[in-house]
Amino acid sequence: MDPNQRRKSGIILPQTMSETSLRLESFPSTNSSSFRAMTNVPSPIAMSPRALSNLASSPIKKPGACSDRFIPCRSSSRLHTFGLIDKPSPKKEGGGGASEAYTRLLRIELFGSDFGSSSPAGGGSPMSPNKNMLRFRTEHSGCNSPFSPSILGQDSGSHSSEVCTPPKPPRKVPKTPHKVLDAPALQDDFYLNLVDWSSQNVLAVGLGTCVYLWTASNSKVTKLCDLGPNDSVCSVQWTKEGSFISIGTALGEVQVWDGTKCKKVRTLTGHQTRTGVLAWNSRILSSGSRDRNILQHDMRVSSDYISKLVGHKSEVCGLKWSHDDRELASGGNDNQLLVWNQHSHKPILRLQEHTAAVKAITWSPHQSGLLASGGGTADRCIRFWNTSNGNHLNCVDTGSQVCNLSWSKNVNEIVSTHGYSQNQIMVWKYPSMSKVATLTGHNMRVLYLATSPDGQTIVTGAGDETLRFWNVFPSMKAPAPVKDTGLWSLGRTHIR
Repeated sequence: MDPNQRRKSGIILPQTMSETSLRLESFPSTNSSSFRAMTNVPSPIAMSPRALSNLASSPIKKPGACSDRFIPCRSSSRLHTFGLIDKPSPKKEGGGGASEAYTRLLRIELFGSDFGSSSPAGGGSPMSPNKNMLRFRTEHSGCNSPFSPSILGQDSGSHSSEVCTPPKPPRKVPKTPHKVLDAPALQDDFYLNLVDWSSQNVLAVGLGTCVYLWTASNSKVTKLCDLGPNDSVCSVQWTKEGSFISIGTALGEVQVWDGTKCKKVRTLTGHQTRTGVLAWNSRILSSGSRDRNILQHDMRVSSDYISKLVGHKSEVCGLKWSHDDRELASGGNDNQLLVWNQHSHKPILRLQEHTAAVKAITWSPHQSGLLASGGGTADRCIRFWNTSNGNHLNCVDTGSQVCNLSWSKNVNEIVSTHGYSQNQIMVWKYPSMSKVATLTGHNMRVLYLATSPDGQTIVTGAGDETLRFWNVFPSMKAPAPVKDTGLWSLGRTHIR
């Protein structure tokens, strides 16, 4: 063959061989002698060692063929986790650069070319007689790694700060009430507020035409008043000091009673119809009515009220003063949440995101200007507001009518009571709004809610004519177990 043709074909062959002699043909039966005859390859006995080495280094391999040697892949051997000791070994006299070059070459031979550029600090020799010549450097695995030292239980003190701590288990809340009071004639009316707990540990409950006081320390029941056959109780509210209690009536009156002496102090008028909600600050009593107005009463003056707040288009059913007495939040059956300050006669905020009546209102005791509100059956949401700028912070769909809200003063948690259709009590952690507990027991809407003076216990009331006491919040220092259980009667002997 012409040498030029050999170059064009891309194969350089000896002058005694041609390209046709490399073609292989398969036959049913082939022995080694016939194979050598077809390929014109000399006998192995006549082949030189150089020819044998050329054939052995041929890159052509059969699919799936296995080599007779194992050559490890250094890149997958995790050799980077091994490091030579940092302590240098004594250099020999006259070693100098030759010793460093030797060390570098040795590292390349041991660990591959990737380790040739780095050398131990101080040029330490890998052949040091130190027993800890090779030190295993622990890889810092992520928290989700199945080989994390904390999971294997082999963590050492030196890495304690790097181990992820497990999440704190949720606080356990008793699922059953620790006390139940019988409350006959407790009305099933969403727009009324018939239960309140004073700072002196006395519970006030409006039952029909009467108001009863239940002293928590000794379970003593006292009948405060009876409005007579032509009137009924629509709301009750203690002052912050817990000495006086205000009562809203179906005729639109607001009565103020001395709770310790069971004596009426004043009767305030001004509403045209029932007064379903009351709220005290340090010196002002606010009352909301079905006549859509909010009246501000001052016990220090002789007039029935000092101002009238007009803004709602339907019955006012929610009313709460902020903890600093600067702002008043009101909710109505017109689906509006209004915020008023001490001096204005018009709302400074008009929040209209709710799609049902707003009765449930609570202010955060932990953050100024943080307000929560809950909507009725068509809304079912708890919404959070920043009253300093009117921003809507969050919205949580609870799945049921929101009847009441109360913010714990001991921990940053909220309790909500619900009506249609679950009739449940829920405890939420703020601001994540993750559920701490869901409590059930009432078989009708949980319309009434109050919190004990120590902030640990709540009482809920429903149209099923029961009041149930739940230990849901921890104390300021540590949770206190409640051992008292039993069924108590509240006012039945006075009514029947």
